[in-house]
Order: sequence, then structure tokens, then C-alpha cells
Amino acid sequence: MKPIQSLFACIFLVGLSSCTQPQNFDVLIKNGTIMDGSGDASYVGDIGINADTIAALGSLENATGTQEIDATGMVVAPGFINMLSWAVESLIEDGRSMGDIKQGVTLEVFGEGWSMGPLSDSMKKEEKESQGDIKFDIEWTTLNEYLEYLTNKGISPNVASFVGATTLRVHTVGYENRAPTPQELDSMKLMVKQAMEDGALGVGSSLIYAPAFYSNTQELIELCKVAAEYDGMYISHIRSEGSQLLESLDELIQIADKAGIRAEIYHLKQSGKDNWHKFDAVVKKVDSARAAGLSITADMYNYVAGATGLDASMPPWIQEGGYDKWAERLQDPAIRKKVMEEMRTPTDEWESLMQAAGDPSKILLAGFKNDSLKYLTGKTLAEVAEMRGLSPEETAMDLVIQDGSRVGTIYFLMSEENVKKQIALPWMSFGSDGGSLAAEGVFLKSSTHPRAYGNVARLLGKYVRDEKVIPLEEAIYKLTTLPATNLKIKKRGALTEGYFADMVVFNPNTIEDKATFEEPHQYAEGMLHVFVNGTQVLENGEHTGALPGQVVHGPGYVSKE
Repeated sequence: MKPIQSLFACIFLVGLSSCTQPQNFDVLIKNGTIMDGSGDASYVGDIGINADTIAALGSLENATGTQEIDATGMVVAPGFINMLSWAVESLIEDGRSMGDIKQGVTLEVFGEGWSMGPLSDSMKKEEKESQGDIKFDIEWTTLNEYLEYLTNKGISPNVASFVGATTLRVHTVGYENRAPTPQELDSMKLMVKQAMEDGALGVGSSLIYAPAFYSNTQELIELCKVAAEYDGMYISHIRSEGSQLLESLDELIQIADKAGIRAEIYHLKQSGKDNWHKFDAVVKKVDSARAAGLSITADMYNYVAGATGLDASMPPWIQEGGYDKWAERLQDPAIRKKVMEEMRTPTDEWESLMQAAGDPSKILLAGFKNDSLKYLTGKTLAEVAEMRGLSPEETAMDLVIQDGSRVGTIYFLMSEENVKKQIALPWMSFGSDGGSLAAEGVFLKSSTHPRAYGNVARLLGKYVRDEKVIPLEEAIYKLTTLPATNLKIKKRGALTEGYFADMVVFNPNTIEDKATFEEPHQYAEGMLHVFVNGTQVLENGEHTGALPGQVVHGPGYVSKE
């Protein structure tokens, strides 16, 4: 045989050999119903993982895996993204992220107004003094240092964060009800720049609460202009979700327009029965803004009750100066009388969740810092007021003073019909607005909103499978590719070759939330396997103990390497 012929024969034989030689993967998931995050129709196939990466997917007939999982009859999907997580402290206490991992959440996104950096020395001291059941040392200053602190400590999910506009304001202006000076605004803008280059996703605000309430629209526009230079997003708990809902939505749209920035509405809702009818007007405003070229999206939790504190039932002026000043004022008889009148009087000047709930029997007390008050956990404000022989308003004021905190509170505010209609909106993703807790240890010392254990599972079970509000493929898209695209994070949120292997395998027939308002510390069921960065953290519904979570950076990230 001539040399050239010999060469071609060799190439042919090598090619033939490579076609028949089986592929081997670190993990091979076989025969799953693959929903890749695009929203397209599912198909039955296989997925191969090598190291932290999706190496192949499709029909991998000759493939083998060092570990193999038979996913016949199960859904295989990208890991879910929690667009509004408050696991900032719970992950310090327990990095396993039990409540969310058992629902398939592989990315926790922080930053609703308050972020864990940048912190001044006085902010660190204040944060330390305000700690409740979970105690920890504050070993970081910047936001990125906090995120790296978590991953160095060891956590199961990935983490990302917005930089909080409230945090920036407290860092510079403090708790005063005034506009920042030009120098203070420049300082805030410089902190946004640093946070964006460190990988923050954008700027987050929570304008219902003091001191964020004191921020004006122009201040927010200026901060967002900096984030926009790094292709970041503005995300906001808008100034009102009730009587001034439409006007507050106008403000968000104005900020997006003037700053040239993408914007998202945190936990969209119509609070209070008198505002339930505004759903159509909200959708019309968002759709009109989107048609005009603005990128406006929203997220939500799948419940008719929200959770915050008793501060959301009191006027912002009483809270100026921070908790100590607030509690001091509440002990002045003349001021108490004025606060009580304002708490009882409907107004468009500030957002009262007591007014929105309509009745103190719809206000559930869920979290106390003071052990001597924990026996009141799970009682309504109406019940405690009756026990004490006081009005609900006086009781709320006394509890804030006695507990040394704003007191964790659940408010029943929304319409079930509107919850379903929101789920179906094409620009809606999902966030729990809760921690990721474990049904054990220190977490049992306080109650919580059931969304901390069930927000995703409730969507997939109650609303998708049982009530057929949207198809399962669409729900997966809204939990994965949609939020990943909105956040502009790289190589996550889809089952695609070369992407990070953040993946879930669950039983679509059994997935459901178990947590209730009466008994919230209950894990969801039906999630079988969860992988984060190619490492299995949930196996047959049980946590493996693995802690492979990493920091996910925003689009403006500048590597220091």
C-alpha cells in the first residue's frame, strides 16, 4: 500500500473507531423528559456532565457515566433562579440552603433595597446589634467580599446580588429625611461603580420603607445611570403596591427611560381589596412601555399574603433616624396619639399594609427577636390586642418597642384570581422574598412565610399541574432562561452544551409545596436530584452535604486576575 493510501486508511479507521467508541461522562442522566429552559416542547433524551459543565445532550445511545441516573418519566430542567432571595443570613447559619435546594433553586439573587455591602463601621455595629436568632461576625465590607465570604465558607447554591440603594443611602446620608448633597450623591455613585465592577447585577430599591422612602426619583435615576454604563438592571419594590400603585409604576418606568436601564418590579401585586381591580391597568402600562422599547419585567411569589414588618403599618416619618429613634418616639404619648391617628386613616401619602389588609385578624405575627415574646408567634395582631386589652395600633407600637425590632409580620393582601393572572404574564419570573431555611435547629425558634419552603413547588404543583394556569415548559422558562436573560448572566439558565451544569430532576406528578401559614417549616416534595456546577447536592430527595456554590457575576464584572 502506498504511503498516502495508508494515511487515508488510517484516518478512516480512526474515524470509524471514534464513531463506535462509547463516550464516557462524569455523570450521565438517561431517558429524562428534557425541558431545556427555552419554553419549547420537551423531548426524551440524555445529558452528559463533565466536571462543572454540560458536555452533551440529546440521544447519547452509546454513552456511559461514572455515575448514571435513570430519569425515565422525570423532568430534567435547568436549575431554578430565585429572583428575590433573603437567604443572606440563613446561608451563613446553614450553607445547605435546605428549603430552596429541595425545590431545585440553584441561584439565590439578593439585594431588595438592602445589600450586605458596602458597609461602614457604624453600619456593621448596627447590623450586629440588630441580629435575631442567627448570630454571626461581619467579616466583610464590600458586597463582593460578602458573597465570597459565603462561597469560601461553603454553600450549596450559587449566589448573586444587586447593590442596595438603601444601603448606599445609609452609608452616606444615614437615616435622615432629606436629599443627598452633591458630594454624598457622588459618593453613592462611586459605590455603585465599584459594586458593578465587582459583579453586582445592578441597583435594587425598596421604596415603601424608611429610609428608602426618603429617596426622590432623580436620586434613583442618577444611581441607575451608573449601573446602566455596566449593562446592569434596576429592580424595585416600588413606592406603592396599593392606592398609588399606578403612579409608582410610572416612576419605575420613568427611571428606566431617563437612566437608559432595564427595570424589574419586585413581587408585583395589587395590595388591598380596593386595588385588586388595577391588574389590567398595570399590565397595560408595562406592555405599553415594552412596546415603546423599554425592557420592563416583573417577578412574584405565589401566595395571597406578603411578609415584612410592623414598620409597614406606621408612617415613615416616625422611623426617621433608625430603630432607636423610632422606638424612642413611640414612647412619647403625644407622638403615639398622632401615629395612631395616621395608622387608622386611609392615605395616599405613604403605604400602610395595615390599611391594605383591612382587618388586624389578617395580620399574622411571625418573627420576634426577644425570646420573651416568642410565645406570640403565630397569633394575629387582633388576638394579641385582645389579650392585652388594647387597640391593634397601640399593640403594634408596643410590640416594636418591646421586641427591639420591627417584628416579622405576614399580611394577607392579594387576590387569588390576580395571582393566577400574573403567573400567566409573559414577562413574569419568580422570587420567594424569603430565606432558605432548614426545618431544624435555630430556624425553628421563629415562624416564617411558607414561601420560604414552597414558592417554586407551589408554582409547579398547584398552579401548573393541578390548575393548569400555564404549561410546564413555560413555567420552566420563567424559572430559568427568562430571569437569566433579564439579569444578563453568562452560561446559566438553560440546558445547553458548554453551560454550567446547574440542573434539576423532578417528578412532575408529585412535586408540591407542603408548608402552610400555620405550619411553615415543612419541605416541599417531588424534587429528586439537584446539581450545582456539576456537583450533586440533592440525591433522591436527600441533601448530599455538598457545598459547590459560586458567586455569579453581573455583566459589568471586571476580573481582578
